[in-house]
Amino acid sequence: MHNNKTFLAIIPARGGSKRLPRKNTLDLAGKPLIAWSIEAGLKSKYIDEVMVSTDDDEIINIAKNCGARIPFVRPKKLSNDFSTRSEVIKHTIEFYQNKLDKNFDYLIFLQPTSPLRDEIDIDKAIEYLFCKNADAIVSVCEVGYPIQWSGVLPKNNDMSSFLEDIAIKSRSQDFKTIYKLNGALYICSTKKFLEQGCLFLKENIYAYKMLESISVDIDTKEDFEYAEFLMNKKIRII
Repeated sequence: MHNNKTFLAIIPARGGSKRLPRKNTLDLAGKPLIAWSIEAGLKSKYIDEVMVSTDDDEIINIAKNCGARIPFVRPKKLSNDFSTRSEVIKHTIEFYQNKLDKNFDYLIFLQPTSPLRDEIDIDKAIEYLFCKNADAIVSVCEVGYPIQWSGVLPKNNDMSSFLEDIAIKSRSQDFKTIYKLNGALYICSTKKFLEQGCLFLKENIYAYKMLESISVDIDTKEDFEYAEFLMNKKIRII
């Protein structure tokens, strides 16, 4: 695989958000939250086009001002709480192919709720894609504590079967490192996505490891405040 492949960055940003209202437009360290992902995509050495899929007028204006393309207004049927990521991506790819006669080798799904992921992460992940000759790359980060120390509680909070014996008898350093999806980066062959209907391909898919400190995924007010703290710290360092 060579880097003459074409890449389309898709940034999903509907107007509705129940847990943190209007989160995509909230000011984070001097810019609307969504602006950080748009700028990261535009600064990438490999991304050919950055577009935003949204149903919201304010987000459309912000995205255009940041330099993103808005080729369509996302249909209402894809803008509710039950709309899936795959449906939004499929709609975007088909619009580009059928209405704009544009095809891209790869799609990059950049959730605006991961503002600490920058163009360096994007380019390194794409280069890892080249290195592995992969069809898909998904970003992950370490889980901060052994998941073996987690369990399910019954209604009466009885802990007698909360942990397995191995977890009780082990030290944290005895466990293997566990990783989780951090939501920051999804890269997938457009052809393979359309064939399988999802970003998590059945084969030739690899993990791109990111630091936990830049893996904040904003879903709540507390997440937002933590991301702002980290972002301001990062800006001062730069």
